[in-house]
Amino acid sequence: MNREPADAGTFYPANPQQLHLMLSRYLEDAQKDTKVPKAIIVPHAGYIYSGPVAASAYARLVKAKDRITRVVIIGPSHRVGFRGLAISRADFFTTPFGDIPVDHEAIETITQFPFVEYIEQAHTYEHSLEVHLPFLQEMLTDFKIVPIVAGDASPEQVAQVIDALWGGEETLIVISSDLSHYHDYSTAKKLDQLTSERIEKKQYELIESGSACGKVPVNGLLKLAREKSLAIKTIDLRNSGDTAGDKSRVVGYGAYVIE
Repeated sequence: MNREPADAGTFYPANPQQLHLMLSRYLEDAQKDTKVPKAIIVPHAGYIYSGPVAASAYARLVKAKDRITRVVIIGPSHRVGFRGLAISRADFFTTPFGDIPVDHEAIETITQFPFVEYIEQAHTYEHSLEVHLPFLQEMLTDFKIVPIVAGDASPEQVAQVIDALWGGEETLIVISSDLSHYHDYSTAKKLDQLTSERIEKKQYELIESGSACGKVPVNGLLKLAREKSLAIKTIDLRNSGDTAGDKSRVVGYGAYVIE
């Protein structure tokens, strides 16, 4: 069973050549840092809006092209309401670049948690995971994914799942989240700056839905980072007013890394 793309042609180009050109441009423009991150927080809007910000994190995978073989991706649910975390029985997630195999062995290890369930409808139209897949295909050679959509789950629950899948240098953790939504440019800049400071300080108790739409997975990663005494830093912070939108009503985007 394949999970077919739901957002090709809207959030990003459906044509593979156009998609490759767009990604190449964003990745070339991104500041190169050769230190490979263990975990990243990246935005999930249409590429013209958030692609340059996401690229700032993905560009750092350049030295891990053959090393990273498993990517755990956790994003918020935008369309389906449920408790806990949703996994999928799909064997592949498909993009214009082709099929990405799902790591069912890894998924089996987290079915031990009572709050992890197979909920296919949570995955069918969800863009928070899908938009990251072409970036990963552009940067990595051969990898499997562990796709997880987060519903109403506690930081403790998300942290337990991330910890169970943490692995070694073969595993990358990708947390999908945008920041504030639909404020004017200057208000958004202030709000997003405050959220970024809280992310860097791992103050997950202070991050609310209005400040990060992916607060459920973000807060789980921050809780685990605090427990593991890991540092997290902001590498890009912009909004749609900086990239491709007007400044009267913007969405904020940040990119963060744990190395």
